[in-house]
Amino acid sequence: MDAQRIAVDAVVALTDCDRDAVVAFIRRLYLAGVTDPKRLTFKGLQAMGRN
Repeated sequence: MDAQRIAVDAVVALTDCDRDAVVAFIRRLYLAGVTDPKRLTFKGLQAMGRN
């Protein structure tokens, strides 16, 4: 879960997006098997940038 926490903190800090939305997105990726914090952060930034 450290990877998930690191990714959420990074995306929230870089985008100032709603933390709950970031948590939900990152959690889905994490549960799908993505456990690399860099990959989770990159995908999270891409998704939050589209909103």
